[in-house]
This record gives sequence, structure tokens and C-alpha cells, in this order.
Amino acid sequence: MSSEVLLSANGIRKRFGAVEALRGVSITITAGEVVGLVGDNGAGKSTLVKCLAGVYTPEDGHIEVAGARAVLRSPMHARSLGVETVFQDLALAPDLDVAANVFLGREIRRSGFLGRLGFVNRPKMREMAWTFINEVGITTLDSVDALAEQLSGGQQQALAVARARAWASKVLLLDEPTAALGVRQRGIVLDLIRASRDRGEGVLLVAHDLPSLISVADRVVVLRHGLVVASMRAGEVTAERVVAAMLGAAQ
Repeated sequence: MSSEVLLSANGIRKRFGAVEALRGVSITITAGEVVGLVGDNGAGKSTLVKCLAGVYTPEDGHIEVAGARAVLRSPMHARSLGVETVFQDLALAPDLDVAANVFLGREIRRSGFLGRLGFVNRPKMREMAWTFINEVGITTLDSVDALAEQLSGGQQQALAVARARAWASKVLLLDEPTAALGVRQRGIVLDLIRASRDRGEGVLLVAHDLPSLISVADRVVVLRHGLVVASMRAGEVTAERVVAAMLGAAQ
């Protein structure tokens, strides 16, 4: 694990009306590190992920990417800085096929007349999408021509993970990436997370499945009522300690 901080949130506050979802959260993700983020429902986990992914703009605090302050204007802006996200709602376009979803916002185009951009290069996108899916070991997708809306929940989850893994260059943010997967596919995703860490990327993993999260995380951060209430290194983490921190019980 490197000491290089790839992504950090510093004193992040986010409010929705009268509800303060995040109350000054600070968290860092370093190169070659998997950070597990846990908390009860309503603790602020998904809100924090969306702030780091450029979906929400915090009312206070700031975000840094690779040591530089960044006001993330959108998920596309975050992606341009090397931060890829798998959201709980997966952010897939249901009426587009697998290949188009992998390249959503990054379409490959053939050179047009006098060097101008021409038509979308569908064959190249299909070829590369299939390569991405095979490289990450996703075996539940049989065709890159199937529409996203025709896929099962698990297949859609696998597609979202494959897309994020294909494009991440610095940080991978995963909000419940194994929620719709079976045991075998869950294992594939966990291996994918380890591979990202081995490549020197930083990973933030949100999961309710504590055994899976503990098995892959180098550090576990616990949110409660919009605050960081605990941070534990891998050797210190037990399910009992994590649950106690989530509930505010004595440890």
C-alpha cells in the first residue's frame, strides 16, 4: 500500500432540507488501499459516495483528487479525473445495449470527411466491451448486443461493475456492488476489487455484507448519523466491533 492519497473528503457537510446527511465527514483513500465504508441505513454512506462522485455538491468542506482540490461538477467530471463509480441504482441506460452502456459518454467514432468526427464505431465498441467483460471475469453476460433492460438484476450489476473497472485510473467507488449477485459472482467482484488494489488504485467499498467487506478491506470506516465514529485497520476489524460502532454501543 502506498502513502499517496488519491482521493480525500475534508469536513464534508451535506444537507437535504432539515436533514443534515453529512456532518463534517473526512476520509482518505490511498493508492493500493481498499477502504470499507459501513453504517446503518441513513448513516450517510450513499450521500458521501455521491459527493465524491460529483452527483452532489457539499455545502461545506472540500474534496481533493490526487492532492489537488476539485470542485466536482458532475459524474463525468469525476470520471475525467480518474474516479469511477458504481451507484446503487447502477446508472445504466435501459434502452441501450451492453456495449453502448460500457462506452456511455465515451463513444468511439470513425474518422469522418476531412478528419472530422464521423459515425459511432459500433464494431470496435462491441469488440472492446467484450474484452473488458472477459478481462474482469464476468461470465453471466452472453452477448454485448443485449439491451440492459433485458438483463437480470445480477447481470445489470455485473455490467455496471465491469464498466467502472474498465475505466477507473485512480479510484473506484462501489456502492453495494454485490447486492444483487450470487455467491460465485460475489467472489468475482471481490477478486476484481483486489486486482484494482494490486494495480495501485484506491477503492471505496460500501457493503452491508460484513464478512465479504472485512475479507477484502485494508481499513474499515464506520458512519453513524452523518459522522465518522470509527476507523479500524484490517488486523483490528471484527464484525462485533463494527456493529458496536454502528449502533453507538461501547466497544
